[in-house]
Amino acid sequence: MPAKDTTVSDSESKTPVDRPEQAARDRGPEQAAPGPAAEQAARPSPTHVTLAVVLQVRGRRLSVLLWQRARDPFEGAWSLPGGYLDPGGDLERSIRAHLARKVDVAELSWLEQLATLSDPARHPAEWQLATAYLGLVPLGLDPGLPPDTAWHPVDELPSPIAFDHRAIVLGGRERLRAKLSYTNIGFALAPDRFSISELSSIYSAALGYPVDPTNLRRVLERRGLLEATGERRAPGREGGRPAAVYRFTSDELEVTDPFAVFKPPARADRAAG
Repeated sequence: MPAKDTTVSDSESKTPVDRPEQAARDRGPEQAAPGPAAEQAARPSPTHVTLAVVLQVRGRRLSVLLWQRARDPFEGAWSLPGGYLDPGGDLERSIRAHLARKVDVAELSWLEQLATLSDPARHPAEWQLATAYLGLVPLGLDPGLPPDTAWHPVDELPSPIAFDHRAIVLGGRERLRAKLSYTNIGFALAPDRFSISELSSIYSAALGYPVDPTNLRRVLERRGLLEATGERRAPGREGGRPAAVYRFTSDELEVTDPFAVFKPPARADRAAG
């Protein structure tokens, strides 16, 4: 006797493959296969927040904007500005809206997506995804802040810091340091016009080691990133010649040397060895 064509499920039930409409009638309406909408509704979804690592050189130190939480979890701890993503919302619009409650976002000279954090244990009370952004504010601007918000040096972060925000801050710093090597992102940290000495102090604060002004000028000029304005700055208390004033040739991000890496100066004892 020839065998019937059948499909076999995990429960070992058998249904003739040439009569699917009969199988659907046999199931009845209460056993109908769930549609895409029902499957999506039954699937658990994480909440989603946007966060911002906003950096600025202040007092020759790279600083980050933090606010102090007023409720649990982590009441009293410092955290990055941000908040929940609304259903159907856009990530960048979301973080700009949340930042507007803490700082004048018009003063941000740069904003880019930094990372997405998905560790199921990153929030103690819920399953939460976080999309972090890196924002930069130029030297010299001092936006007004609410009482619960303050700038903190990245190399002296306060304690405690909520959630995984310390690691996100440090990740933002490393992204900035990398881009200072191979792009023109220095424009986002510098004022419109500056002396080479001022620019080297900005790079030194961001990179975490002294940057020689002469070498910095040579590198940036060779890449076509700087142009002299023709202006001169009056010498300081120490005297000397008036300093030439420069500006960046573009305020649009450009990859200028994809293989370049700024390195700290070699230590004297290493050079001697």
